[in-house]
Amino acid sequence: MKKIVLTIIAILFLLAAYLTLWPVPINPVSWNAPMQPGYVGAHAVNTKLANLKIISLGKEEGPEHIVIAKDGKLYTTVASGNILRMNPDGSAQEVFVNTGGRVLGFDFDEAGNLIAADANKGLLSISPDKKITVLTDNLNGDPILYADAVVVAKSGKMYLSDASTRFAPKKWGGTFEASVLDILEQSSTGRILEYDPATKTTRVIAKGISFANGVALSSDEKSIFVNETGKYRVWKISVAANDLDILIPSDKAIVLFDNLPGYPDNLMRGLNGKIWLGFAKPRNPTIDNLAAKPFMRRLTLRLPRSMWPIPKAYGHVFAFTEDGKVVADMQDPTGAYPETTAVTETADRLYIQSLHAKGLGWMPNK
Repeated sequence: MKKIVLTIIAILFLLAAYLTLWPVPINPVSWNAPMQPGYVGAHAVNTKLANLKIISLGKEEGPEHIVIAKDGKLYTTVASGNILRMNPDGSAQEVFVNTGGRVLGFDFDEAGNLIAADANKGLLSISPDKKITVLTDNLNGDPILYADAVVVAKSGKMYLSDASTRFAPKKWGGTFEASVLDILEQSSTGRILEYDPATKTTRVIAKGISFANGVALSSDEKSIFVNETGKYRVWKISVAANDLDILIPSDKAIVLFDNLPGYPDNLMRGLNGKIWLGFAKPRNPTIDNLAAKPFMRRLTLRLPRSMWPIPKAYGHVFAFTEDGKVVADMQDPTGAYPETTAVTETADRLYIQSLHAKGLGWMPNK
């Protein structure tokens, strides 16, 4: 009996030592998470996003970003590293190119080059004949670790989110894994960059963002909208800002939406002045409760992944105007189509982007 007791004590001691001392990659920062608002007001629960039609992508998954290009073709990025090209109805699917990385966001420049934010490789230009060129992957030797979203201005300048300067997807097991680490740590190292192809220079517009994600330009292209995923916010930042720390009050950066009900992911310009936003996940009360408890967040990473407080699946997208008025909100509480990261709008369809869906979701644009 004494040996059994001693064995149990030893096991408990080792377990306690593991839970408190085992090295983890994050150094959590305490922060004050706002009280979760729930689904109220403009975001009241509805089922407008349920029963999506699905375009099969075969063995591919994760149509994270979708663009209808000037050639009339639909382009989308998927988890394999492929960029797929097809007709808008999903027919005639083909692999346009594989970057060897993971493109999350992209746009097209005036010359028809596909400008890609590759989470593993930086900012790329892919010509119509499929030649891949790295435009920028560093700032004076400081690497761009997590290129996430990009938009091209009429001037030709490109605005890129570098989601985290702490956790590179190629080092930490992928884009989702790296994002979890960054958001758990809350060190707010994300930034917005400007690349000028005329001078081939890269500069920092703004920094101090907790996982800098989706980007969209204002109609006059004087401001850029930015999703701050880790703190449930959307910023409107002047493109004239230079190395601006958003943690310091400034007239060059305002919070357009605060205390959102989920983790905002992509931003996409829609029709009639709308901007679409998608939530990859809803908020989780356990995660918010850990905001001011760095030790408990370290401990969380020592638990089996099945015990991590990963938010449940919940489909949710909404559209807003540039002055912050919500003009559409669509949800699917069942989360049948997972990680609804944004919407690509055409005159007759709404295509729903997703980080992990097995097909491409769409619905009629009524």
